[in-house]
Amino acid sequence: MKVLVVDDDVVSRMVLMHLIDGCGSFDIVEAEDGADAWQQLEGGLRPAICFCDLRMPRLSGMELLQRVKTHGEFDSMPFVLVTSANDKDTVQEATQLGAAGYIVKPFQAEQVRVHLVNFLDQAASGHEHLAEAPAETLRRLGINGERLLVYLSGFQNQLSAAAADLQAMLAKGEQAEAQARIDRLHAGCVTLGLHGAADALKTIAPGQLSNEAVQAALSDVVRAVIHQAGLTRQENFA
Repeated sequence: MKVLVVDDDVVSRMVLMHLIDGCGSFDIVEAEDGADAWQQLEGGLRPAICFCDLRMPRLSGMELLQRVKTHGEFDSMPFVLVTSANDKDTVQEATQLGAAGYIVKPFQAEQVRVHLVNFLDQAASGHEHLAEAPAETLRRLGINGERLLVYLSGFQNQLSAAAADLQAMLAKGEQAEAQARIDRLHAGCVTLGLHGAADALKTIAPGQLSNEAVQAALSDVVRAVIHQAGLTRQENFA
């Protein structure tokens, strides 16, 4: 599985590559900026997923995302923006352009791992997507497809942050606090019609939370969010 890492800062690029390498056996390809990445893509590179810095000279991450999503050969490639600025307007703009995720520097291993785990082949992992049809979610919430994508993207960012926060809570033995956080995520799944994801969170034994079980459940939830976002785009913007 090829992973493309795009960042003009060599230190940030190396740190991210190290974290990706620690998640499994990946063929990591690096690009020094957006222009370099685009040249490699046009030259035949076909990565399974791209992690791309937002602010770069010559061609920014947002500009590269826009090119990728308007090009038939690359538009299905999951594109994760990486930045040091947690800018809500940027997140919304990236979602509208089709970004699959958004992580913030300094990098945390669990945030990176969540994205990689959930871009692996779903059939191979035995994952079955159980969720409300996007059209039904739109009707129930009284929103349009664009707004649902914003909600899904925001929820995915919450999940990325929760992965690291819950790991820290459980390391300190803060079972009650961790359970409260999981309950809030469960409520988010129910609101968004993610039935299978909600069930995954409910399978974790209250009061006996382990980081391994929690991270596995969060991976299922993120996978469901990504899948549901894809279905929403297909139904509303195809």
